[in-house]
Amino acid sequence: MTDDVLARVRARRRWALWVALVANAVLLAAEVGFGLGFHSLTLIADAVHLLTDVFGLGIALVALGLTARPPTARLSYGLHRVETLAAQTNAYLLLGVSIWIVVAAASRLVKPVNVSGEGLLVVASAGLAVNLGSALLLGRQAGRNLNMRGAWLHLAADAAGSVGAMVAGACILVFGTRRADPAIAIGIALLVSWTAWRLLRDSFHVLLEGTPAGVDAVGIEEALRTFGGVRGVHHVHVWSIASDVPALSAHVVLAREDASIHETQEDSDRIKTMLADRFGITHSTLEVECHEHSGSEHAL
Repeated sequence: MTDDVLARVRARRRWALWVALVANAVLLAAEVGFGLGFHSLTLIADAVHLLTDVFGLGIALVALGLTARPPTARLSYGLHRVETLAAQTNAYLLLGVSIWIVVAAASRLVKPVNVSGEGLLVVASAGLAVNLGSALLLGRQAGRNLNMRGAWLHLAADAAGSVGAMVAGACILVFGTRRADPAIAIGIALLVSWTAWRLLRDSFHVLLEGTPAGVDAVGIEEALRTFGGVRGVHHVHVWSIASDVPALSAHVVLAREDASIHETQEDSDRIKTMLADRFGITHSTLEVECHEHSGSEHAL
């Protein structure tokens, strides 16, 4: 991905995040007010979750700006990993909110309180519209970016929470079941915990420099071994600088032992072009050699 294309992608992502942030901030204020007015734990729980959404979207915006900064002498890769740290922060926020919801809902299961089913249904329907619209907007721009995916997961979980709140409101209206509100709130908490776990798992995978999702490390090594003019390959490593910026390093043994520096450079450039075209890896570092490697190879 060229710098111009990357700049345009970041601009679209920034715009999507701002729209989602403003829409969710307005919805947050509405849910807090109506949740207190209707005595609904489901709405309050969703409002607290929305608070983390607003905070998380803000983090995602900051992270997006930081990743655009150029590398420095101290940070040779720039601040690309900030988006992974932002995704982790979002995940921890989600886990904290889910614990709070379960504790509060458990007490209400024992001592139910009166909740306005009609009000809950109306507010939850409006929340569903906002969350679905925001999630759709971010989903179109997310790609493999973990930071954007974290923000999208927040909104997708909120959309599911709004559906749950609608169900709770309908149960109260039709059956007069006051425990439906805290029961649905616990279901929302479990959903939130699941999304948080997936986000934590994926962000730790990036920080541990695991092979990026969707990248075939074995296939890459085989492509290098069978590439014209290559006699051997070893010490192949594939990782992510950021969640959507894969990188590779490898030692490549050329078939021509008497190749000039210019010819070696040409071979290296051809290999890098193949990696970019076939595997989408534009950040590759190759150690070109003219003799077979005698030591043990690192595992992929």
